[in-house]
Amino acid sequence: MAEFTLFIGNKCFSSWSLRPWVAMRHLEIPFEEGFVRLRTPETAANLAKVSPTGLVPVLNHNGKIVWETLAILEYLADLFPEKKLWPDDIGARALARSVATEMHSGFREVRYGWPMNLRRPKAHKPLDAEGETQRARIEAIWRQCRTEYGKGGPFLFGHFTAADAMYAPIVTRFDTYGGELAPDTRAYVDAVLSTPAMRHWYAESAKETWPEPGPHEQD
Repeated sequence: MAEFTLFIGNKCFSSWSLRPWVAMRHLEIPFEEGFVRLRTPETAANLAKVSPTGLVPVLNHNGKIVWETLAILEYLADLFPEKKLWPDDIGARALARSVATEMHSGFREVRYGWPMNLRRPKAHKPLDAEGETQRARIEAIWRQCRTEYGKGGPFLFGHFTAADAMYAPIVTRFDTYGGELAPDTRAYVDAVLSTPAMRHWYAESAKETWPEPGPHEQD
C-alpha cells in the first residue's frame, strides 16, 4: 500500500482536486490516486467513506487524514521542506501565503462565470462586471509575484510553489475562456500548462468517458 493516497474527483472539472495533485506530481512526491466519481447518485455515499467533509481532495498518509487543499499543501510542506512548497525568503513566503489564501476564499464570480471544464473548446467568454474586476485582480497578483520574486524561473516565485498549485485551476480557465491574453499573463499560463504534471492531468481528463460536463456546460 502506498504511503500517500490522494482522493480526487473527475479531472475534467474538479478544480480543488487538481491543486494538491499537481503539486505532488510536479514535485515528485509519490502517491497513489484514489478516485470518487462526482455528480452521480452514489457520490455522497462514496465520499463519506474517505472524506470527513464529503468533499475532495483528501490525503490519506498511512491512516492520517488531511482535508482541505491548503491544509494538504501545508502538511506536505512540513513533511518535505526540501521541495520548497513555500519560498525560503520570509517576504516571498508571506506574499505566497497571502495570495494562496486569497485564491482559496475568493474570486467567486470568476469561478462561476468561467467554470473549469477541460472539454470546452477555447473561446472568449465575457465575465460580468464583478467577474472582470476579479479577473484583473488575479492578473495583478501574478504580475506582482513575478516582478518581485519570479526572476529565478517561470512560476510566481521562480520555482513551483503551493501558490502555483492554488492558481492552477484558474490558469485552465484563463486558457479556456480568456481569449487573447496580455503577454505576461499568457507566458505564466503557458508555463503552468507546459509542466509534465499538467499535461498528464489533461491527458487523463481526455480519457474520461462520462458525459458530464458537456463541452458547453454552463455557457
